Amino acid sequence: MSVNGDSPLFLIGPRACGKTTVARVLALRLGWNMADTDVWMRERSGLSVAEVVEAEGWDGFRRREAEALRAVAAPKTVIATGGGMVLLPENRTFMRETGRVVYLEAPLRLLRKRLLASPQAAQRPSLTGKGLVEEIEDILKARAPMYRECAHLRANAGLPLYILINKLTCFLESA
Repeated sequence: MSVNGDSPLFLIGPRACGKTTVARVLALRLGWNMADTDVWMRERSGLSVAEVVEAEGWDGFRRREAEALRAVAAPKTVIATGGGMVLLPENRTFMRETGRVVYLEAPLRLLRKRLLASPQAAQRPSLTGKGLVEEIEDILKARAPMYRECAHLRANAGLPLYILINKLTCFLESA
């Protein structure tokens, strides 16, 4: 698959930056399909992220995540990826070469606020052994360079949703 106007759009960024919400609204606006790699994995395995991690460890989860990424990558699809999708270099390469990648950048204070409002602990197991809110700073610091490396566009996830959707629509129309 080569990148063109119908190529998939991959949304990347940390937990709670809004990937799933933005993907749903943008797909509806464009008349495209929407996919969420975490949902795809849950539907195929019948297991939550936490259950996969408990049974197979993070390496097993990352293998499943890479499989999900490739399975949902289709033309005219907006894809919400897991926050750690960028950890495997082959995933970063795959996204950049097969579609357009948007990093939904959110300030730390916004991520903390969203995590406190909707912790979803069963879906978001701790990555460091710390609480979700406490670990987000460490995770963001480690992953931000990978998000930036992978992205074709960095978008402010703190913008009002309608402004963000307009910005992303313009980005796609310019491709």
